[in-house]
Amino acid sequence: MTLTIFLQFLVVLGAIWLGARSAGVGLGLWGAVGLLVLVVAFGVNPTSPPIDVMLIILAVIMAASVMEAAGGIDFLVRIAERIIRANPKYVTIVAPLTTWTFTFLAGTGHIVYPLLPVIYETAHRNGIRPERPMAVATIASQQAITASPVAAATAAMIGLFAEKGMGEWGLAQILMICVPATLTGVLAAAIISVFMGKDLKDDEVYQARLKAGLIPAPKAHDATEAREAVKPAAKLAAFIFLTGVALVVLFGFFPQLRTLPGAKSALGMPIVIEIVMMSVAAVMLVLTKVVVDDVPKTATLRAGVVAVIGIFGLAWLGDSFISANKDVIVPAIGDWAKAAPWTFAFGLFFASVLLYSQAATTRALMPLGMALGIPPQFLIAMFPSVNGYFFIPTYGSLIAAINFDLSGTTRIGKYVLNHSFMVPGLVATGVAVATGLALARVVF
Repeated sequence: MTLTIFLQFLVVLGAIWLGARSAGVGLGLWGAVGLLVLVVAFGVNPTSPPIDVMLIILAVIMAASVMEAAGGIDFLVRIAERIIRANPKYVTIVAPLTTWTFTFLAGTGHIVYPLLPVIYETAHRNGIRPERPMAVATIASQQAITASPVAAATAAMIGLFAEKGMGEWGLAQILMICVPATLTGVLAAAIISVFMGKDLKDDEVYQARLKAGLIPAPKAHDATEAREAVKPAAKLAAFIFLTGVALVVLFGFFPQLRTLPGAKSALGMPIVIEIVMMSVAAVMLVLTKVVVDDVPKTATLRAGVVAVIGIFGLAWLGDSFISANKDVIVPAIGDWAKAAPWTFAFGLFFASVLLYSQAATTRALMPLGMALGIPPQFLIAMFPSVNGYFFIPTYGSLIAAINFDLSGTTRIGKYVLNHSFMVPGLVATGVAVATGLALARVVF
């Protein structure tokens, strides 16, 4: 029996490895291949696919995609730019708090990309080492994913609680723990980042490259520089989307608002989120008069579809493996998990290093935590540990930050892992989880 489980586990790891190498939709497709092997070779009975999670993500992504097509994301980016440029001396603190806030509101870390050159320019022309705000702002944009009410990873957590019959745990509890926890982690990482590396005036390598003309000299921001105007309906689209986000949060905190007359219990949050966000998308289509054919072309929709496919295959594979071997796996590590539940965070972290997706990691591993009997509040507290994507510096936003930093201070080190994002990433994640666990004990 033990040998069979071990071989099945190797199949799961192999599917994850192949999916991680393929990236994108490959993660979900190889997950389905792994499930096929488990079914055919080992007779594993597949569980139901994670329908609720996928539908929540699709609903939220539809609303965000319409907002992007209408110019709403560009509008939010312009606001973020003004905030960052208005506080140049404190850019290492302001930039990550700004990227956290706007990712929290929009539910996607992609909002950081257009802000990276702004952060670089602001730091460089003020003599601040660009590595400091660039690295921590990139980390902050991902930490916010595990606190956002409209992020795919949060949808995965809400869907899991609903599937496992734990409807009393959901969005309200996630926000109560993860918002202060991730904000504390980001702030701690920002403070640490202020002291990272040498100041530009004292950095011999930077000064030599600047003198040799290998680095563009710092230039002042030209406020009169012509920029492409945002679309006419951009402001309205952003307002409608954020209204939808506010409604989701409101329904999450007050179950009586989603309790139908005569019903014994409130509507589940998965259904509420799906109805609200799809309706928000429809209202935006009508009021902003966006071209419908532009919506499927947005980067947000493409990223959302990739996330759904990844969860479809990978989560289905993980669920089926755990369900088939629960009677062996849970007793084997159950006592250890109950004695020190916080150690489960390490499993989440290193799984996310491979999967490059907070949502896929959540949906693949959180069911194991539930099966082990780890209390829901502690699982929520450990939720930010799925942000381990930075550990190996090959994620898109990390590469973008390195490329946008023309000073060369944001970089991958000689030994690969000694890169610019490691310290702020470990600090932000570690502090967020520790703060979350403390809050979970106090609040629940």
